[in-house]
Amino acid sequence: MRIVVAPDSFKGTATAASVAEAIREGWLSVRPDDSVTLAPMADGGEGTLDAFATAVPGAVRVPITVTGPDGSPVDTSWLRLPDGRAVVELAATSGLPLLGGDLLPDTATSRGFGETIAAALSSGVTGLVLGIGGSASTDGGSSVLDVIGDLPLPSGGVVVLTDVTSPLLGPTGAAAVFGPQKGITPDRVASFDDRLAAFAGRFPDVDPSTPGAGAAGGVGFGLLVWGATLARGASAVADVLGLPALLDGADVVVTGEGRYDGQSAAGKVPSVVRALAASHAPAARSMLVAGAIDAPLDDYDAAASLTVLATQTTGEPADALADPLRFARIAGQRLARLA
Repeated sequence: MRIVVAPDSFKGTATAASVAEAIREGWLSVRPDDSVTLAPMADGGEGTLDAFATAVPGAVRVPITVTGPDGSPVDTSWLRLPDGRAVVELAATSGLPLLGGDLLPDTATSRGFGETIAAALSSGVTGLVLGIGGSASTDGGSSVLDVIGDLPLPSGGVVVLTDVTSPLLGPTGAAAVFGPQKGITPDRVASFDDRLAAFAGRFPDVDPSTPGAGAAGGVGFGLLVWGATLARGASAVADVLGLPALLDGADVVVTGEGRYDGQSAAGKVPSVVRALAASHAPAARSMLVAGAIDAPLDDYDAAASLTVLATQTTGEPADALADPLRFARIAGQRLARLA
């Protein structure tokens, strides 16, 4: 049989590429004659750079040191694609995990993301693909515009990948929805929203209610001010990576993410992969691997939870977080036996 493995990263524990490889290893240990194609996915957040690096032959990582979200230096990289474009991932330059657990709602910055964009432009890239998930700041993108605001857009344009459709302001905006995970206490949400509104007021030609303007603490809005175009993350990544063509003729499609829950159907990687499989490989069986499963699995023929597998194997569900690739291999074995 022909198998396509296309998971998202398991945020904070394993990259999409490593999860896909672990699932393949497990699968082939049970069905060694199957053909297993890896297509690690992303939605614009953590793992976007890795997904492009794995999928695009000739892509080259360019190392750079930039200002981290707490102001200290961060060693990171951007990706040069053979067609002349660059991929820059906000999570790798200004992401919440880079704070090391210290939440800094008032001072966290996305300046390093802007510095990386500027460096890519100065090297002569012809276009930009920007993944903006996982930011540490809530500043409307002001810290990014401080760096790139006066720079012309490249001739090939700027596409911004995000799985967030929130506006910049209000009860579904950047401060109200995502601020708490960045340390904004409930009593301060309104003040942060007022700051964002004041910043947006400086740019009357850009609509803060645009879906995705609230992504990455408002970096989505800042990039709209610059002239970029917002695109739904997982769908855009799938198109760029050529996933539809890879799915043609597949017998089984395996996707996944760290936590499969009620939000997963709203444009997250599993739902996008599942929908593409239904269009390009309608006879294929769809399977899911997730760290934890907290939603109905009506769209899948089979599924494996790493937490459940860890409980069954060691008696300790926390082992799924400590060693996710071990249990991803076991998941691959379990699913192969059901194929």
